Amino acid sequence: MNQLDASSSGDHGGHARVQAEAAPSATVGVDYSSLVQAISDYAIFLLDAKGNIVSWNVGAQKLKGYTESEIVGQHFSRFYTEEAVARGWPTYELEQATLSGRFEDEGWRVRKDGTTFWANVVITAVRNAAGELTGFAKITRDLTAQREYLEALRQSEERFRLLVDSVKDCAIFMLDPQGFVVSWNSGAARIKGYTHDEIVGRHFSLFYVPEEAAAGKPARELAIARQIGTVEDEGWRVRKDGSTFWANVIITAVYDEARRLRGFAKITRDLTERRRREELERSSERLREFLATLAHELRNPLASVRNAVGTLQMETNLSPVVARARDLIDRQVTHLTRLVDDLLDVGRIMSDKVELRISRVDLAELVGRAIEAARPFTDSREQRVTAHVPEDPVIIRGDMTRLVQVLQNLLHNASKFSPKGGVIEVQGRVDFRMAVLEVRDPGCGIPVRSLDKIFELFAQEKDGQNVGEGGLGIGLTLCKSLVEMHGGSIVASSEGPGHGSTFTLSLPLAPSQSDTTDSGTLNAAPEVQPLRILLIDDNRDSADSLAMLLELKGHEVRTAYEGEQALQIAPRFSPHLALIDLAMPKMDGYATLAAMRALPETARTMYAAMTGFGHASDLDRTRTAGFHAHLVKPVEMAVLDALLAKADGRLSGSGGR
Repeated sequence: MNQLDASSSGDHGGHARVQAEAAPSATVGVDYSSLVQAISDYAIFLLDAKGNIVSWNVGAQKLKGYTESEIVGQHFSRFYTEEAVARGWPTYELEQATLSGRFEDEGWRVRKDGTTFWANVVITAVRNAAGELTGFAKITRDLTAQREYLEALRQSEERFRLLVDSVKDCAIFMLDPQGFVVSWNSGAARIKGYTHDEIVGRHFSLFYVPEEAAAGKPARELAIARQIGTVEDEGWRVRKDGSTFWANVIITAVYDEARRLRGFAKITRDLTERRRREELERSSERLREFLATLAHELRNPLASVRNAVGTLQMETNLSPVVARARDLIDRQVTHLTRLVDDLLDVGRIMSDKVELRISRVDLAELVGRAIEAARPFTDSREQRVTAHVPEDPVIIRGDMTRLVQVLQNLLHNASKFSPKGGVIEVQGRVDFRMAVLEVRDPGCGIPVRSLDKIFELFAQEKDGQNVGEGGLGIGLTLCKSLVEMHGGSIVASSEGPGHGSTFTLSLPLAPSQSDTTDSGTLNAAPEVQPLRILLIDDNRDSADSLAMLLELKGHEVRTAYEGEQALQIAPRFSPHLALIDLAMPKMDGYATLAAMRALPETARTMYAAMTGFGHASDLDRTRTAGFHAHLVKPVEMAVLDALLAKADGRLSGSGGR
């Protein structure tokens, strides 16, 4: 029996003999034993060749809970879980250590009291001078805390990876179980307008429109996500600046390994443009056929009838019967003309051919114009329209003509469904950074089933409508489309049949100071000093007429009918201002601009693009290309004068001419 075998038979002093045999001297062995015993953060002990414990240090007692007298002589497999013992893992570890000299493992181990901990284990084979296996040295470390930290770090890194790898056009963020924001990606900042520091710690109900937040919709969505795991919704959401957008929202409950709710993952996409496009596409086929067979065919006959009515109105000797017939025809032709105009407008909107002429619009002026435009219709019914708007100016950013058209349509609609002699109210206010107009009528009301349908193309609510006052069902569709083109919204509400109706129109407020460059509109300017102006346009009539106008204003003008010609003129002329048409053959306006900017003689030149397109995307493209201004043809005189003043001021500010 060797020394380790003897220790397994009860010789508790066998571990000293093993250490003495491995050490070069007794003194070193004693020092080694003292060193091992002093280590308290590691379990360090020896096994015999069969896996029985033959030594036990202070760290082992602290980590595993056994005293030396309790554990020496016991098999080391008692530190393993039942599952590990059942699959023979302790034996496997000793076999691997015997084959390779060393074996390392991590896994769950069991203390005396039955609790488990995550351990790092190193087993080293011990051999005598003859190379015979005498046992094993075993070192065990408790890595439970490190493992928990690494797991938390892994989860954090996984969450971060999902955020970084996500589509930039999505807002992706996390909520805690109560709905407070705990993370925020760049897509969320772009879509919703809040920075990370502004929003983290605030409740996500902030993103809902006030009515839905007050009705408890945010809490309901979290409750559904807890119940079934995820919830998806589409609806209006609110940005930091108070503007709204149509959003697709997915909320997913997030649980840890113990099935405890950790919070919610929330993904929001801005579908405003897609929603408008899908709605228009769904009705485009019906509209195309309808316009082809009605709108275009009715224009000429309506004009003829209108001319005939005008002729009759000049006659003074008509009988009363004929005069009444003439007036009846006049009223019906007016009604038909408005229907055809609405049809054409809807067609333009669905074909994306409507150009909004954006400016600063005063809310009170808008209401006044719309009431005046609707007066013939309301007066014929002896109805009165009352308006209540804030005393302080409320400025919105929009197309005055189109907004008047919207409000006039709402007033016509209210009048049509209201009794003779009734009062229609228009209420204006500012609410959540939006200008809000409410058109209230005392009419027949709208059934709940129809509230969401009345804005659909060709949809009509027949209940309460007077005989002979039908329509095509396009007025409210037109209103909704025009309002959404302005970045606003329109909703209908009613307490039911017989209780009247309210149409609520919301439009974004204008910025405190208009950005004239972005809008394409420049304020009128005073007299300016003579400028050297290079005019580049392949349309000779357009170029020559504008050159003549500029010369009459006292400026020195050179005209080029193509980009290459402009490059020959510019070095000799050194223009203060270059007006460049974009749609030129051979060398378009963008290429001409790039080439002129490379000339040293045009270092102080101001460049203005001239085009027939004035969409925001067109303005963005010219600004990115390096143009200082964007002019939409035909250029209004006030805009041209303001541009000249801006060029003059730019020269003065740069140190002379």
